[in-house]
Amino acid sequence: MKILLLAHVASTLFMTGVIWIVQVVHYPLFAKVGPAGFVAYEADHARLITYVVFPAMTVELLTGLALVWHRPAAVPAPLVWVGLGLIGVVWLSTAVLQVPLHGVLSGGFEVDAHRRLVATNWIRTVAWTLRAGVVLAMLRLLLPPS
Repeated sequence: MKILLLAHVASTLFMTGVIWIVQVVHYPLFAKVGPAGFVAYEADHARLITYVVFPAMTVELLTGLALVWHRPAAVPAPLVWVGLGLIGVVWLSTAVLQVPLHGVLSGGFEVDAHRRLVATNWIRTVAWTLRAGVVLAMLRLLLPPS
């Protein structure tokens, strides 16, 4: 059970850091690439970012689901469910908003699609930031009193 929670905490904190870099640095810089190189840049982004985020998001999802059935006694069930709900927000936002916008951008840079990508990505940024708080609260509940 300890390894389950540690994997969950690690994957969430990792993705929280990744999403803040994407939100504040990476996505805004899409506008600086230029039309000549953008299609190749977007294709490389889509391919390479998957190597970074897919394993961590998968671990986070699977361990989040596993915690429903293997919840440490000190962690209240509502905390696990809130965390799982936020995972749902992240995956839904990714599938319904960000992936289609990347699809538009894969055909070439479009100002409106880029603006919507940056704007809608705040959904994931906020959700993962809240998740970081949730998993740190879980961890704190398992630490001995100081």
